[in-house]
Amino acid sequence: MADYDVIVLGAGAAGLFCAAQAAKRGRSVLVLDHAKRIGGKILMSGGGRCNFTNMYAAPENYLSQNPHFCKSALSRYTQWDFIALVADYGIEYHEKTLGQLFCNDSAKAILKMLLSECDKAGVQLRHPVEVEQVSKTDSGFTLATRLGALSCQSLVIATGGLSIPKLGASPFGYKIAEQFGLKVLPTRAGLVPFTLHEQDKQVLAELSGISLDATAQCQHTHFHENILFTHRGLSGPSVLQISNYWLPGDVVTFNLSPGEDLHAWLQNEANTHPDAQLSTVLGRRYPKRFVQVALEYFELTNKPMKQYQGKQLQQVAEAFEQWQLKPNGTEGYRTAEVTLGGVDTDELSSKTMESKKVPGLYFIGEVMDVTGWLGGYNFQWAWSSGWVAGQNV
Repeated sequence: MADYDVIVLGAGAAGLFCAAQAAKRGRSVLVLDHAKRIGGKILMSGGGRCNFTNMYAAPENYLSQNPHFCKSALSRYTQWDFIALVADYGIEYHEKTLGQLFCNDSAKAILKMLLSECDKAGVQLRHPVEVEQVSKTDSGFTLATRLGALSCQSLVIATGGLSIPKLGASPFGYKIAEQFGLKVLPTRAGLVPFTLHEQDKQVLAELSGISLDATAQCQHTHFHENILFTHRGLSGPSVLQISNYWLPGDVVTFNLSPGEDLHAWLQNEANTHPDAQLSTVLGRRYPKRFVQVALEYFELTNKPMKQYQGKQLQQVAEAFEQWQLKPNGTEGYRTAEVTLGGVDTDELSSKTMESKKVPGLYFIGEVMDVTGWLGGYNFQWAWSSGWVAGQNV
């Protein structure tokens, strides 16, 4: 039986980073992954440029039943620590918006860096390898695989969540947690586009490809970024962000004129261009195709500005600033960037990521109930949780 100090299951961001940290401490480390091609999520993230962290990453950017759990790891291995590593490797990067850092060239640079860190520290990596069974022993764990039986003192579960199954996502990590008596919280797709009820979809599908500056609000939380109309529903950063807070049946309120008083602007336009049609005026702010559909969708009459009396312009403004939409659902794990829920953090030590019930069993990354906002926050959680476990396995 091949024996290791540490076996890491999952060669994604968290798993590779943890493996390198542990091996640097002189531990013998084996990483196993069931995919033919490792690092798929790293390579596809950020449109192939990998949004590898966020300059503003902080505990308040994460969702968890225990919002305090992530504080220790995020403070001990910060975004600045990872940025320094990226700089050491000469990887050029830029800030896109809102602190989001992307590689100038390709996400391959980040994966290559992680593999180099593992290689330099002496990590062994094997894939594709299926783990058929995990058993607890007096000294650690035994794994049954097609490589034969493998044993380790510390077992790290870095198998991710259920999002993007075509990249190999599976519930394996949750099953291991349940096997050892750890509580797993219900999971759902996060950072995911909305689908629409048929009556909304019939009208709004015509707008596919149009992007608008907007705020999206739900559950006392709001985000100000773009929304994107698609042939299936609504996407774009603002929608993906708010999807983490949305539950079936909730209404999402969109303000399509964020940061500006639309009523005051319309009133000014009516004074300066009294003979202009409402559609013409709105066409100065929004794409013309959007204006045509919006007037019909919001049931607004198109007429010369001088004909709007009393509160009629206020009603036009409210239609655009307080658009209330009840999504039909989400596109699910197929297009979700993350999985909400997972291994209950109350089962784990925030200082080490080790199970409180099962000595030597660790969970890191997306498999646990810590989910970041869109924009590099989930990668930072992978680095921070992986680093902490790497110091302790």
